[in-house]
Amino acid sequence: MFFEGFTLEFREANDRRFRLRRGGEGPPLLLLHGNPQTHAMWHRVAPTLAQRFSVVCPDLTGYGLSDKPPVSDDHAAYSKRAMAADMVALMGALGHERFQVVAHDRGARVAHRMALDHPDVVQRLCTMDIIPTLEHFERADMAFGLGYWHWFFLAQRHPGPERMIRADIEPWFDFHTSREPKPADFFHPEARADYLAALHAPGTIEAMCEDYRAATAIDLDHDRASRDAGLKVGCPLLALWGAKGSLPKWYDPAAIWRGTAAGPIDTAAIASGHYLAEEAPEAVLARLDGFLRA
Repeated sequence: MFFEGFTLEFREANDRRFRLRRGGEGPPLLLLHGNPQTHAMWHRVAPTLAQRFSVVCPDLTGYGLSDKPPVSDDHAAYSKRAMAADMVALMGALGHERFQVVAHDRGARVAHRMALDHPDVVQRLCTMDIIPTLEHFERADMAFGLGYWHWFFLAQRHPGPERMIRADIEPWFDFHTSREPKPADFFHPEARADYLAALHAPGTIEAMCEDYRAATAIDLDHDRASRDAGLKVGCPLLALWGAKGSLPKWYDPAAIWRGTAAGPIDTAAIASGHYLAEEAPEAVLARLDGFLRA
C-alpha cells in the first residue's frame, strides 16, 4: 500500500497551511522532499521508519498542496532560511520542539540551513544528493552548467520559465527528471500522479522558480554570512549521494561536507541515481538505521 498506516492532513503554521502525511510512534523525524516532487517521494522508506519514529512528511513551502507565497523581487519567502523556519514552526505545531531530519535535494538545502539557524532544534541531519548551494556556484563550470541547466533556467525572471513549463508540463517533468537513464515507469504511479497534480495546481510552478531564484540571490547572502562567521553544522551529519549521479563526477562530496561540519560526520555513496529514496530504498534505510537514534 501507498504510505500504509499514515494519515494525510493539513496543518497551520507560520500563518501558512501545509499538507503532510504522518505516521508511527517514537522520536520525531522530519522528511523533506526535493524538486519537482512532493512528500510522496518518501513512500518507499517512510513506512519502515515509522516502525521506530514519529515520521512527518510535509510538502515544502510552495510545493505540493502547501501554501504558496507570491512571487517577489527579493524571493525572501523562498529563501532556505524562511522555508526552514516554516518547517520548524510546523513541527512545533505538531508538538515536536526537537527532531531529526532526513532530506533530499531542495529539501536538503532547507535542512542544511535549518541546522545552521536552529542548532537547538535539529538533533541529527541526513542530506541526500547535494553539496551546499554556495559550493555549487563557486565551483561552477561547463559540466555543472550543462548538467544542472535547470538551476539557471528556473532562476530566470518571472514569468518566463513559468510560461514555458506550463505550456507542456508533463513532457517538461519527464525531461527534467531523466538526467540519468530511467525506465518509463520509474516513479510509483501514485507518486508520479501527485507530482504532476501539484505542478498543475495554481502557483506551484511560480513557487518552484522562486525557490531557484532565491538560491542565486538571498540564499547566497545568507550562506556567505554564515561562512564568514565560521558557522558550521554542529549536530551529527550524514551526507549521502548517488554514485550514478553527477556529484561524484564533479566533486569530492565527502571532503566538501567535512568542511561544513563542526560535529560528527559520516558520508557515503549509494548505488543509485539522483532519486535515492525511490531508486535504492533498502540501501538508504540501511544507512539511516545506523545513523538515526530511536
